[in-house]
Amino acid sequence: MSRNLFQIYLDEVKQIPVCTPEEEALLPARAKQGDQAARKRLLEGMLYYALELAGSSRNRGIPAADLVQEANMGLLLALEEYEEGDFRTQVERSVKRTIQAAIEEQKLERQVEEEVVARVNVLQEISRQMAEELGREATVEELAEKMRMPEEEIKGIMKMTLDALGT
Repeated sequence: MSRNLFQIYLDEVKQIPVCTPEEEALLPARAKQGDQAARKRLLEGMLYYALELAGSSRNRGIPAADLVQEANMGLLLALEEYEEGDFRTQVERSVKRTIQAAIEEQKLERQVEEEVVARVNVLQEISRQMAEELGREATVEELAEKMRMPEEEIKGIMKMTLDALGT
């Protein structure tokens, strides 16, 4: 199957009629007043637009399924936060904001992951060096002193290493 998940979902959403300009002008206020049929039509009719916006963020480190989820969330938030004015513009801002937040979160997760890997590597190297010098495995206390880190942090790194190894 050469088509990706995002494209398959986009093709399915294309089957739903998009909102007409008249619907975009009338439905948000009716949905805000509690008209569930207006809400449903507006959400369904604007879904393709939200997904088009999400598509422009592909290949930025977010899986396609997450982009779809963020686009849907942005669309829902735009409807929840709607007061007055051009609904399409509000959807655009909301979708872009939720996707950007997800991209930033993904970057932060990668940075934390890289930092943890670096700490594990340093701990392993120091541990190996100390084992050679001492003729035995270094204790947690000795490693903490050598690395100038709290013992609890050393234990945490060791636990992550063991968890990653599945032991």
